[in-house]
Amino acid sequence: MTKVFVRGLKVDAHIGVYDHEHGRVQPLVIDVELDVAASHCEALGDTVNYETIRTAAQDIAAAGHIDLVETFAERLAQACFDDHRVTRARVRVEKPLALAPHAAAAGVEITAVRG
Repeated sequence: MTKVFVRGLKVDAHIGVYDHEHGRVQPLVIDVELDVAASHCEALGDTVNYETIRTAAQDIAAAGHIDLVETFAERLAQACFDDHRVTRARVRVEKPLALAPHAAAAGVEITAVRG
């Protein structure tokens, strides 16, 4: 088993349930950790390329407004399962401006397991 991770990925997204959040972009900070059924990796094709995680997050953000960070996290976890070797995805999505200046960030962390 191999763990593939991306930490601190910054993505701008149209996200939020409140009226003042509609029509504006907000930063997200994303951490992803994947359990990958791979060992003895010698080449990029032997494992999950973390560029695919960045691309998936950017594609989800570009697809249009999302109300909840939970929805964003779930969509990203499911996108990670596009690689059949991924058996578990932990996705953490932080909204740094959600409670500013009272908190550094607020968000959600989900763990999804391939069914």
